[in-house]
Amino acid sequence: MKLFQYIFDFIKDILQNKAIFKSLIVNDFRQRYLGSYLGILWAFIQPGITVFIFWFVFQVGFKSKPVHDMPFILWLIAGMFPWFFFSDAISNATNAVMENSYLVKKIVFKVSFLPIIKIFSALIVHIFFIALMYILFMIYGYSFDLHWLQVFYYLFATIVLVLGLGYITSSIVIFFRDMGQLVAMLLQIGFWATPIFWSIDMFPAKYHILFKINPLYYIIEGYRDSMIHHIWFWEKPMLSIYFWVVTLAILTLGFSTFKKLKPHFADVL
Repeated sequence: MKLFQYIFDFIKDILQNKAIFKSLIVNDFRQRYLGSYLGILWAFIQPGITVFIFWFVFQVGFKSKPVHDMPFILWLIAGMFPWFFFSDAISNATNAVMENSYLVKKIVFKVSFLPIIKIFSALIVHIFFIALMYILFMIYGYSFDLHWLQVFYYLFATIVLVLGLGYITSSIVIFFRDMGQLVAMLLQIGFWATPIFWSIDMFPAKYHILFKINPLYYIIEGYRDSMIHHIWFWEKPMLSIYFWVVTLAILTLGFSTFKKLKPHFADVL
């Protein structure tokens, strides 16, 4: 099967060039915030302000009640934090090749590294927010539970999904420059269409399937299942199977699209 060959070659390339791969991730993370007075603190300030605004508007302003007997702020961050990672990773992965066009023309450089470097750069920030989420839950009096570790399973699922989407968008944007704006627009739609700051229970059960076909639903609810509901992913077998079928199909399409278009990158750039 082509997917297994793609994955095998991908992992092999990373392992053979792990020193370069690691240095590029660190360098990318630093460059994103180089030159600003607060530096990398912006990586944490911007998401923090967004969470504060939503908390203030819905809990303080609209007097939102606890969701599933959980303080609104904890329920909110369990959905917002994975979205921040997905949004940041896919946005940066889309422009990965464009931003590093000078590397594309270097024969010895693995161009396929560029999208994953952006994803792992965003991952550094997300790991911090996962730790912060754990701390906030404990501050509110919730003891550590084994289910909390399942967050890393859903984090892995997010990385695989973003990797597939990132390879598609980063290769197409070189030939179709409007792809960057299209991705930004779809992310805005996705934010409001995914139950991040609202609950799917607000809608009749017959409409739930419309939200569940969105792969992000699986991830957002997965974080909440881990932190709040204490439900293992295998307790939702059909939803898990659906997510991985769709995600692996996207990953296959991403690998094949990038591989077919890569020989033409240097000509266009």
